[in-house]
Amino acid sequence: MSLGTILLIVLVLLLLGIIPTWPHSQGWGYAPSGIVGVIVVVLVILLLTGRL
Repeated sequence: MSLGTILLIVLVLLLLGIIPTWPHSQGWGYAPSGIVGVIVVVLVILLLTGRL
């Protein structure tokens, strides 16, 4: 597994952990998941273009 794949898996797990429906993150709103979502999208684009 490449470093990019491992990083993508970790970020997807982080995205699932900060969804506002979980009790520990209900007060956070959608900002953390939005930021991690943008990072995941950028990483997917970089992986598909072969730059990562």
